[in-house]
Amino acid sequence: MTDFGVLSVAPPLLAIALAIVTRKAILSLFLGIWSGAVIYTGGLGIVQTFDWIVAAIIADDGFQATILVFTLLLGSGVAMVWSLGGTYAVRDWAIERLDTQRKAGLAAWVLGLVLFFDDYANTAIVGSAMKDVSDQLRISREKLSYVVDSTAAPVATLGISSWVAFQLSLIDDGYAEAGVAEANRPSTFEVFLSSIPFNMYAILAIAMVAIVVLWGRDYGEMLTAEHRSWTTGQVTREDAEPMQDVAGELGEPPASTPRLINFFGPVAVLIAVTIATAFWSGGLEPAGFLTDLLATEFGSAGDRLWSAVIDADFATALMIGAFGMVLSGFLLGKAYQIFGFGEATEYTVDGFGIMLTAVSILVLAWGIGEVISALETGQYVAEATVGTVPASVLPALVMVVAGFIAFSTGTSWGTMGIMTPIAVPIAWEITGGGAEGHTLVAVMVGVIFSGAIFGDHSSPISDTTVLSATFTGADLVDHVRTQIYYAVTVGLVSVALLLVWGFLGITPFVLLPVGVLTLVALVYLLSEFDAGRRGIDPVSVSEPQTDDGKRVVVAGDEQDD
Repeated sequence: MTDFGVLSVAPPLLAIALAIVTRKAILSLFLGIWSGAVIYTGGLGIVQTFDWIVAAIIADDGFQATILVFTLLLGSGVAMVWSLGGTYAVRDWAIERLDTQRKAGLAAWVLGLVLFFDDYANTAIVGSAMKDVSDQLRISREKLSYVVDSTAAPVATLGISSWVAFQLSLIDDGYAEAGVAEANRPSTFEVFLSSIPFNMYAILAIAMVAIVVLWGRDYGEMLTAEHRSWTTGQVTREDAEPMQDVAGELGEPPASTPRLINFFGPVAVLIAVTIATAFWSGGLEPAGFLTDLLATEFGSAGDRLWSAVIDADFATALMIGAFGMVLSGFLLGKAYQIFGFGEATEYTVDGFGIMLTAVSILVLAWGIGEVISALETGQYVAEATVGTVPASVLPALVMVVAGFIAFSTGTSWGTMGIMTPIAVPIAWEITGGGAEGHTLVAVMVGVIFSGAIFGDHSSPISDTTVLSATFTGADLVDHVRTQIYYAVTVGLVSVALLLVWGFLGITPFVLLPVGVLTLVALVYLLSEFDAGRRGIDPVSVSEPQTDDGKRVVVAGDEQDD
């Protein structure tokens, strides 16, 4: 056990509770860090508090500092697109095609699936692209941030993405802790592939978004948000504090003629430069790769790509991609004579400003991470809960514990790093090794990832939660309070399926479709019950109608026959 015992859990839980109750994320996070410093030092802890905040910026070999620069540059990119008139152009273009809430929600969901290579880039691109369209259709910012958040990380953990290299390294670490030689186990990638069906939360979370979007049914605080948005035109709560307000910060754009190129051009540059830089940082040699393709050596070309993904520096790639996005704004502004380089520089600096709230919360959330590391919170929770338990119960228990750690620490990657070296050796030990041991190890990998994403989705101190709210312009705490109903629903179904697998051994390929059908039933029942007790319609109005049956086109806050 750790030196601080149960006290190690107090600071993150205090920060989360205060954030949810007071809706003041920055104050709550700071008080959480300060309480940790008091516990750690046994005194007032002010110096230690700021030491941790500073350490949060420079920790992890500059990874977090790089993400901060990426976030600021992306704010500049958003400001540039706005000033070019690109936001209005894509809004007008999309509103002709996405004329219902269902279509807009489905478009955001599909975009989230397509942009699988990184969860940060996913939230930035989908949130920025869909925000104005969803506003026009009176989709609440809370609903949009849920769609964005619940596709970004789940998709990234299932495909070839920035998450994969980290996941594979954890599998190696887990086997090393179990004392299993590499020659006596399946390949790391084989274990990863075998773990995917047991990453049930990620799979079902993606399905849940599709169910809610296509059916238009909501419950809990999301029903409140959607009802408010549809009936009043207010896409955010009256007293909300949006993480980003581009129009309010920047005013009307100087561009007189909206052009689609002024939106899609910078976004394309962001994606292309990010992917190219990632492959370059991973050591991909274009000449050798093209040679293999031309010689139809597809296996060799695939190996080159795979190695590049594993070795890539995605944080740096995102930063360079965001810089490319800003630079493209300079060039487009000059090319279309919208503004010169002097004005473009001012827009760049203004873009930093719209990200200050997000950056502040990110730094404080990482500061909580420093507290958790010093107090060994995750280690305490893991060791106190996951001991020698029956193999039938272990997967469900590990998912719950991983979810709690991620919820209280705000880091899915940190949770994976804590749980994998503990859970894999336990799985190997209680099965006695062999083929059964390798099977349970793969299950452990899947459920750890599952629990980590579940806790991450439920936590207001998670960086992906912060960024999802930022790029959709939602209030952070409102985003958490509305999303948590859906996250818990999916989490409970996932735990139930893991218990069924543990006791009955039914294949996950049967359990997952059952899970989807269960979610459909729960969404129906919960939406009917919640709407019934409030006396409102549980279904979002996707095709609005007037009293005489004529269709209404919604634009801004007005309805025109």
